[in-house]
Amino acid sequence: MYDRHRACKTCSWVAAAWLCWAATGSAVAQRTDLPEPLRGIGIDQKLDAQLPLDLTFHDETGKTVRLGDYFDGRRPVVLTLVYLRCPMLCTLVLNDTLRALRSIPLNLGPDFQVVTVSFDPREEPSLAAAKRAHYLEAYRRPGADAGWHFLTGDQAAIRRLTDSVGFRYRYDAQSDQYFHPAGITVLTPQGRISRYFFGIDYQPKDLRLSLVEASNRQIGSLADSALLFCYHYDPSTGKYGLAVVNALRLGAAITLLGLGLMMFRWIRMGRRRQATAVTDPDPELGVTDYFGEPRQP
Repeated sequence: MYDRHRACKTCSWVAAAWLCWAATGSAVAQRTDLPEPLRGIGIDQKLDAQLPLDLTFHDETGKTVRLGDYFDGRRPVVLTLVYLRCPMLCTLVLNDTLRALRSIPLNLGPDFQVVTVSFDPREEPSLAAAKRAHYLEAYRRPGADAGWHFLTGDQAAIRRLTDSVGFRYRYDAQSDQYFHPAGITVLTPQGRISRYFFGIDYQPKDLRLSLVEASNRQIGSLADSALLFCYHYDPSTGKYGLAVVNALRLGAAITLLGLGLMMFRWIRMGRRRQATAVTDPDPELGVTDYFGEPRQP
């Protein structure tokens, strides 16, 4: 007997595998090597584009909120677009986001926020609340309760948000599921798109640097700023790579500084030895003053 649920689930796993592989590029929608059902789905980068912060959604309690409520001008925001009853890919996105967040020293809540928005208009705040409780418990750091938000909304608001981010997806009525890409977006505290990360393997170093960069270095440490001098974001891969020229410049500066400090130390040691030789002469030569003249008894 044909099991429609099992067939749909198998189809979802196959689609998820294709999209996880394909989303390593910057624009999945432009690829022609995808299966027919997945064509036209992907992420088009819109770096520095402004999100429509006037959009209204429902938070996990059912309260009507503005998207702009989560942008305070100080903390960057990680945006995850998922649908909460997704059988596979969305869970992988959220799980790997959680893994990366737990691996960085920055703290969810005090340093940055995460806004998870469902692109399925049929999903209710109660489902969002259950998902939120699960991920906050798994994060296990104080202050996170005010930092991770799960939103649901109507089709018009969802479509405006996904279009502004360049997130292309579509609903498949036969399987009652969505075909969609995998990835997360890092936003500035003012709601502008700063960085994209594709697929599901988000490297903690990349995520940390992107948050520091999106905040204009208002968060993070001096070491993070130094790393940003040596690493730059590559939009074609969605990763941070070594900036060879800057790394060489930094290495040369450190080398010159080290040589300068060594020379300064050698000069000081030489002067001390010279002063010691003048003020503390050989006793057999008699007692002299600083200028080498015999001292009067």
